[in-house]
Amino acid sequence: MARPPLPRLRRRARPRFAGLSFNRLIPNLMTLLGLCAGLTAIRLGIEGHFGGAAKAIILAGFIDGLDGRLARLLKAVTRFGAEFDSLADFLCFGVAPAFVIYLWSLRAMHGYGFVPALIFAVCMALRLARFNANLDSVAPAYTYNFFTGVPAPAGALLALLPLFIGLEARDMGWAWLDALARFPLFDAAVLVCTALLLVSTLPVWSFKNFKVPTAMVLPMLLGTGLYAAFLIADPWAGLALAGLIYLGMLPFSARSFRQLRAEAEGPETEPAT
Repeated sequence: MARPPLPRLRRRARPRFAGLSFNRLIPNLMTLLGLCAGLTAIRLGIEGHFGGAAKAIILAGFIDGLDGRLARLLKAVTRFGAEFDSLADFLCFGVAPAFVIYLWSLRAMHGYGFVPALIFAVCMALRLARFNANLDSVAPAYTYNFFTGVPAPAGALLALLPLFIGLEARDMGWAWLDALARFPLFDAAVLVCTALLLVSTLPVWSFKNFKVPTAMVLPMLLGTGLYAAFLIADPWAGLALAGLIYLGMLPFSARSFRQLRAEAEGPETEPAT
């Protein structure tokens, strides 16, 4: 006699909760951590721990490089996230570096020393506002791999260049280089020049969709490994070298942009008479 079929058990449905999924909140949480790092840099600068302040700003830059990529990977790109990221960038890369450099050397000039810091912060705000205003604009395809002007994290790296040099000189016992790095006029010139690069129309590689030729993959991996080892062994010299390399890269970036624009627009033809 055949056994009666067993009743099919229905899978228990998972309860559904209203609200955003946790995956979509991860990029905003990363941005929040970066904002906390920028605020911590300001506190460390006030307390005179300039090395710790520089590390906090570098950490904020590392987080800033991750949150956008996580948002695209998790398909969590939102207008709120973009606005929140820009506000965090202004504090971490506009206010914090200017404030730290002011406390590092510019306050020796009293009220005049605050002017370069103010110019840098204002230009950073203008640069981020221009970036947000162009989010919905349609641009030619050859412009997608370029920023207009130096991006915010790179601007903070260049603004902190005197601090990196000074900390390295202090560790090496080079009093003359430490004095140069703390010279207020030198630091003011670095801040103002970086501020002009922020609001300029200079095309700068974004490296978002940067394609490396096959023949250059292995040398690039080896170079990255060597630089990482150098950065761990001597972080201040490594960060200063990164800033100088970035400055040297800017002319090549502009030349690459002009070449791509010429290829996209094609040869100019004379109007028919």
